[in-house]
Amino acid sequence: MTISTVPPDRNLPISPMRYDPRFQVETKADNLDLGSVFRLVRRRMIMIIAITALLMAPAAIKIFGLEPTYQGWARLIVHQPLATSLDADDASHSDLLDAKSETERLLSRSIAERVVRELHLDVREEFNPALREISFLERVRAKLRGLFDSKKPTSPEGDNINAIIPEYFRALGVWHEDKSDVVQISFNSTDPLLAAAVPNRIISIYVDERKGSVGGRLDAAGEWIRQRITEQQARADISRDAARNYQESMDVVSKEDAQEERIKSFLELTGREGKIEEGRVEVEAVISALEAADKASVVAQNIVVPDSIAIKQRDLRGQEQDLARLLETYDSNAEAVVDLRGEIEESRADLDLATKQYLQTMRAKLTALDHEAEAVQSRLVVAQEKRIRDALVQTELLRLQKIAEKEQTALDTLENQRRDLAAKAMLPGAEVEVLSPATVPLAPQGRGRLFYLVGALLAAISGAVTAAFVIEMSDRTVRSFDQIAGMARTIPAGLIPRLARRENSKTMFENMPVPMFDEAIRTVVLSLKQSNGGKSPSSIVVTSAHSGEGKSLVARSLAIELAAAAIPVLLVDGDLRRGKLDSFFRSGLMYGLNEFLNGQADLRDIVYHHPSGIDFIPSGRFSLQRRTRPNGLAEIIEMAGAAGQVVIFDSAPVLASTDTVHLIALAERTLAVVRWGKTSRRAVEFSLQQMKSPRNSEIVVAINNVNTRNHALYNFSDSELFSKSLMKYYKLTA
Repeated sequence: MTISTVPPDRNLPISPMRYDPRFQVETKADNLDLGSVFRLVRRRMIMIIAITALLMAPAAIKIFGLEPTYQGWARLIVHQPLATSLDADDASHSDLLDAKSETERLLSRSIAERVVRELHLDVREEFNPALREISFLERVRAKLRGLFDSKKPTSPEGDNINAIIPEYFRALGVWHEDKSDVVQISFNSTDPLLAAAVPNRIISIYVDERKGSVGGRLDAAGEWIRQRITEQQARADISRDAARNYQESMDVVSKEDAQEERIKSFLELTGREGKIEEGRVEVEAVISALEAADKASVVAQNIVVPDSIAIKQRDLRGQEQDLARLLETYDSNAEAVVDLRGEIEESRADLDLATKQYLQTMRAKLTALDHEAEAVQSRLVVAQEKRIRDALVQTELLRLQKIAEKEQTALDTLENQRRDLAAKAMLPGAEVEVLSPATVPLAPQGRGRLFYLVGALLAAISGAVTAAFVIEMSDRTVRSFDQIAGMARTIPAGLIPRLARRENSKTMFENMPVPMFDEAIRTVVLSLKQSNGGKSPSSIVVTSAHSGEGKSLVARSLAIELAAAAIPVLLVDGDLRRGKLDSFFRSGLMYGLNEFLNGQADLRDIVYHHPSGIDFIPSGRFSLQRRTRPNGLAEIIEMAGAAGQVVIFDSAPVLASTDTVHLIALAERTLAVVRWGKTSRRAVEFSLQQMKSPRNSEIVVAINNVNTRNHALYNFSDSELFSKSLMKYYKLTA
């Protein structure tokens, strides 16, 4: 920073005003949109490139170490033998075998072992793990496994087929299509000849083993059937002898004609009994109707009666209708009406007499039917007993004959099965129709190295961007006043840009202007005046939450700025244990603030008058701890006030020293310095709670060491403070 010509007096008071912070709180920083994502990627570009490079290094080594893989494949259909499908007695046979079962047979262990031995896969490094060199990752994995497993792992043997079989199955693929019975066999290998040879060899071995397995099964089944035939033959002979002996003992053959006659007679008696029962039911119904009715005319209308009774019924009904018509015309005492009523009474008496006679006839008929039914029933009982005895004999004979037939049928079935097995033993186990034999592939299988490199690069970039997002989401440091403006009683003082190394390495009084930094310091000075009612505070404590946050740089920069404005300044190195401001002033004083507070030096012995107009008090020796002047800091403030000086204390971090808390209670204003991207919000909040006092309740906060380029990439409300146009303007003015 450069002290140029003396500008107008900046210590002149301005009109009293309530401080209105320049950096308003907005929720803009919490929004996530495409612009925010783009800014995040830009500000984390170096980290993303580094992580991408770290992830791509092993992936590239692995990809360039890949050897091209060739795939040979064959397509086939497995049929039943043609002679089996032409069997006319069994229509359940299908021309095709179960494709799923045959697929499992193609994947059997026996076929795999024969392929390994016949094609000498055990001498190929691709399939024999014992022939491969152990990679670095495998060695590391083995050592890590040894830390948790006390059992020492055994190295694979060169002729151990158990280690080769898994590699063989990884390269082999056998499946069948869902909508057809086509079975496909594929094999992957770095040798194109081997990739074509394995599927063809699997098919030939499958046919041989299928024939052998079917032959063995047929032999075992044939032996079992022969034993069953011998046992069944004995049972069939016993059942035939039992039926023949029973038939001879019961003389069933000689009584067949008599049995037919008895059956015919029984049927006739049964029919006669049924007719008698029907007649009885009809007669009983007529008798019940005649006995239950009060008037014969009503009965005659509900049952079937003889014609004589029906004629009398019609005549009576006609007379009653004529009477009804006469009553409509004449009085009931008329002569015609009286005569007709007499005729109706006579007709009704004749009808009742005829009905009673018919009832007596029906009762006589019922008695005759009862006698006839008793006679038929007695004959039926006798016939039924004879029929039951004959039926029992015949049933027993039929049972014995059926048993004999059943045993003979079982014997015939076993004989047919034996002949069928003998015929099947002459046929192959399965017929294979090879639709497409495996041929030597001309091009490797899968994608090229460029494809995998591009895929790995995209995956690495995705992982790096994800890591950047995770780091960004877990970042709890202060980067804007939007993040701390919610803390009570804080006043934003401005953002102080980061100084380059060449700028920070120079002494503070060399002619090297830094316009952006100078303007930021002026903003801090202005904020201190505004917060103090429009005039410069008489005493300022510059502190921070932790060390290394740039409070000393801000303190001496404030002193230079005030001195450039012709304001008398006293800069005090208040860090009694780690103060380093004397290295900038090079005062050469023997005593400092520690000696003054311990009573070993007077106030005039510790003040250094710099030619720039700044008075400076160093911290002194750090080994002194005893304080004999507890009010020494207040004396310094009073002395400076009497001389019209502004006292600036470069104090120790507030969380590291209680002296700073005591000093804040004495000073008029406190400036808390927060380092951009380093100080956590939690530390800021806790340190602000330690700084607040009844006299100094409002804390002025400045964010130091701001990376202007990265800050402009955030979505905070103050991100435009260091936009490209302003940065260009400052460079031009410099």
